[in-house]
Amino acid sequence: MQSWTQYQNDNKDRFLEELLGLLRIPSVSADSKYKGDVARCADAVKDYLLQAGCDSAEVCVTAGHPIVYGEKIVDPKLPTVLVYGHYDVQPADPLELWHSGPFEPVVKDGRIYARGACDDKGQMFMHIKALETMVKTGDLPCNVKVMIEGEEEVGSVNLGRFLEENKQRLAADIVLVSDTSMISMEHPSIESGLRGLAYMEVEVTGPNRDLHSGVYGGAVANPATILCKMIASLHDENNHITVKGFYDKVAELSAAERKAINDAPFSLDEYKQDLKVDDVWGEAGYTTLERTGIRPTLEVNGIWGGYTGEGAKTVLPSKAYAKISMRLVPHQVSSEISDLFARHFEALAPASVQVKVTAHHGGEPVVTPTDSPAYQAAAKAIHTTFGKEPIPTRGGGSIPIIALFERVLGLKTVLLGFGLDNDNIHSPNEKYDVANYYKGIETIPYFHKYFAESFAAQ
Repeated sequence: MQSWTQYQNDNKDRFLEELLGLLRIPSVSADSKYKGDVARCADAVKDYLLQAGCDSAEVCVTAGHPIVYGEKIVDPKLPTVLVYGHYDVQPADPLELWHSGPFEPVVKDGRIYARGACDDKGQMFMHIKALETMVKTGDLPCNVKVMIEGEEEVGSVNLGRFLEENKQRLAADIVLVSDTSMISMEHPSIESGLRGLAYMEVEVTGPNRDLHSGVYGGAVANPATILCKMIASLHDENNHITVKGFYDKVAELSAAERKAINDAPFSLDEYKQDLKVDDVWGEAGYTTLERTGIRPTLEVNGIWGGYTGEGAKTVLPSKAYAKISMRLVPHQVSSEISDLFARHFEALAPASVQVKVTAHHGGEPVVTPTDSPAYQAAAKAIHTTFGKEPIPTRGGGSIPIIALFERVLGLKTVLLGFGLDNDNIHSPNEKYDVANYYKGIETIPYFHKYFAESFAAQ
């Protein structure tokens, strides 16, 4: 039998070509016009699971986009790893900022450019290729179940029900996820926590129709102006969030914990240079690493109203809108924060306008233990393939279903990500380094090996 390394080297070109094929499918879950493409991508993932050696794989229908499930059971007495990922992707807009077609993957300078390259098709596909490696070499040390969903980018709205209805089927010992990042290939890391999310949309309405800005301007409230004032008031002069009660449940870290976070390799000058900004911005009293990992935030994700087309149109808009997201930290609760925000924002409105606040999807913050057998198996796997001990970090993003896994299935999660912060996820020119893709395929089998060994030693 071939070794894992031999098999991966012999098939590396195919592994890459198959990923490129998957990236060509525009599986945008947020836009209904791509519904057929999302379904086509689910079928492709199912076929790849069967090709990898799963005993069975199927496309499971939900009220929204389907979930793909497959499993390879070696021996019921062995530990079971539940792999989670998602095959849906963010919209590619604005298209004019892409250097190449978002669904026409290009490999340039050792990087794969395409929507979903890193988030999460490239990282999800590593697990399928790692499973194939272990099965085809006859060296799969544990049972593997794989659940790949198609709604992560729209809040995993149907995953909770799927978990509730399939508890026995999804029974496992740990959840393994690659949908996060590491510091760099020179400084490998494992995220030990993620922030939660509360996502809101606000609508400000003034007059019953768009008005001529000369005839009515200065006499009738402009919803766009009022909205900007309301949003500006959501932070004070120290960039603290002004929503009443927002910080009441925020977990404050000790000085030692904060020092450990700031000991991670980080260059503020390089950070600013990469983003082409002269200075950073954020909550007073905290470093950039703390602001993006352990502190809650409130950000405007989109704002619009009135005339935005080419040329001029002197109009006073009837309505103005904004989308606002809040990243949450332990022990904040997304539903509570959504309610606090709605009450606060509605109270800000002057009598000259009406305000409507709508809560979209949300999720809870999570912290994963670094002293568990599963985390230690991941750390040992990283050390085996990188030759370095991984650095524990806190992720700034959110994967709402991680908390759901613990609540419904009673399972902890290991976040074994291979992306980089500059991979432009959710932005034009998303990328994923080919070296990171291959390194993930190389590393994941060692996680299974060391996790199985930790069970055998008990």
